[in-house]
Amino acid sequence: MTQKKLRLGAFMRPVSIHTAAWRYPGGTPDANFNLKALVKYAQTLERGKFDAFFMADHLAVLNMPMDALKRSATVTSFDPLTLLPALAMATKHLGLIATASSTFEPAYTIARRFASLDHISEGRAGWNLVTTSNPDAALNFGLDDQMPHAERYARAREFFDVVTGLWDSWADDAFIRDVENGVYFDPSRLHVLDHKGKYLKVRGPLNIARPVQGWPVIVQAGASDAGRQLAAETAEMVFAAGGPIEGARAFYADVKGRAAKIGRNPDHIKILPGAFVVVGDSLDEAKEKRARLDSLVNYDSSIAAVSMALGVDARTFDPDKPLPDDIPETEASKSGRERVIELGRRENLTVRQIAGRLGGYGGLGMLGTPAMIADQMEEWLATEACDGFNVMFPYLPGGLDDFVDKVVPELQRRGLFRTEYEGTTLRENLGLPRPENRFFAATAKAAE
Repeated sequence: MTQKKLRLGAFMRPVSIHTAAWRYPGGTPDANFNLKALVKYAQTLERGKFDAFFMADHLAVLNMPMDALKRSATVTSFDPLTLLPALAMATKHLGLIATASSTFEPAYTIARRFASLDHISEGRAGWNLVTTSNPDAALNFGLDDQMPHAERYARAREFFDVVTGLWDSWADDAFIRDVENGVYFDPSRLHVLDHKGKYLKVRGPLNIARPVQGWPVIVQAGASDAGRQLAAETAEMVFAAGGPIEGARAFYADVKGRAAKIGRNPDHIKILPGAFVVVGDSLDEAKEKRARLDSLVNYDSSIAAVSMALGVDARTFDPDKPLPDDIPETEASKSGRERVIELGRRENLTVRQIAGRLGGYGGLGMLGTPAMIADQMEEWLATEACDGFNVMFPYLPGGLDDFVDKVVPELQRRGLFRTEYEGTTLRENLGLPRPENRFFAATAKAAE
């Protein structure tokens, strides 16, 4: 029996998710907007045989008080679909995953840009399909209010069908380029989508050839019931919230079980929770690094993180008491709200203590020596809590270098991680099949 291998993505926001990473000694304060640094990080990830560089995105400056905002390094960063083609030119195997919103961006534009990235990278593109929970994003797109949560997900499901339908506009063998007779493509191998749905009206066809991978890999996040169902129906990689391993096993079983019920192969969905990894030569050294990093977070920033997660202004709460019982629901992220409330109840934390957790990073953390981190990752993989991890680095370049130079060799020694890439496309490296064109049967030539 072949040993199951870990899949490793690097969650880059575009650098670290920790709000104080830019202040850490030896870090790179301008890394979010430093192309030369980002190219080096991507090349380091490829040296470490990572599956993908996963870039999150925001469509608005984060909605937090100015006292907190002025301390945030995420107020500026490259547009993912502008940055990733540049990284494609500097790498050969690393997958390139970008976030793009189904709520605010046109389906035709999204289909075209990701198809372009897939061709430019020769088959390494991935689309993180999100509905956008930040209410301020609506104000940047001509809307006064955020779309209701349930409606965002219903629209996202239709959006997925439209984008993937557009990717299938052309058969793989449509472009014959017959120079002698002057025929560039075979009209019989072109499909006009002509979609008219509840939320979208898109004629098509897409004016770019079918992506190298058929479709870029579809990535989803979100732990709400609507988010899980959308992932089960459409996702090929799920960026899951990290937390206690028991909850991760339940999430893993739930999403894969939903996929099986609708006829999908559960093995064709790779579930990768986020893991914030701090490496040390000893556990004490790793703890010291984490403590130093957390000490650089200002309370103004940490309470703002609580506000964003809950969708309400947490500055009005008594910092030395537990969270109030009557926190109202909003149209912000449901899963984020639930995670914070559950964290407070589970560990009986005050608002100040919760803020301390969230202000840096409050999710799954792995600290210790390379062997200790490998032990934890192996347990998660072996007990079906995940298929791998989206690794978050505490600061760059040091935290990234530590993982690639110390943890990756330990994982490889145990046979848990590749020593060479399996193929040239992101799908091949993830062990995912190339999707069939829904409108055209493959010809013998195209299928070879």
